[in-house]
Amino acid sequence: MKRNGKIHHCGDAKESDKMAKKPVPLCGEHHQLKEWRPTTFEYTEQGVAVRVPNVYAWVCPVDGEASFTPDTVDELLATVRELLAAAQRAKGRRSVFTEYWVSVG
Repeated sequence: MKRNGKIHHCGDAKESDKMAKKPVPLCGEHHQLKEWRPTTFEYTEQGVAVRVPNVYAWVCPVDGEASFTPDTVDELLATVRELLAAAQRAKGRRSVFTEYWVSVG
């Protein structure tokens, strides 16, 4: 998730078992233990917004700030790049369609 110019790392459901064995991170701002749960990854660039729901991450129970694992961020960034390229092409040809829903799996 990109906030204030920083990308935080994310994970997927397959990592749940692995995450259960690791120490639970503490939210530095709210001093609360984070929760391993699904959240939405959001990214905006040049007027194009990409949302990926149901991405597992360590989430602050107070404000919902997510911290993601490196492996999932790598996958998300590759996916976001592809989606941004397609959206920019559509924007360039002034497509009447301005919102797309894509589901894989």
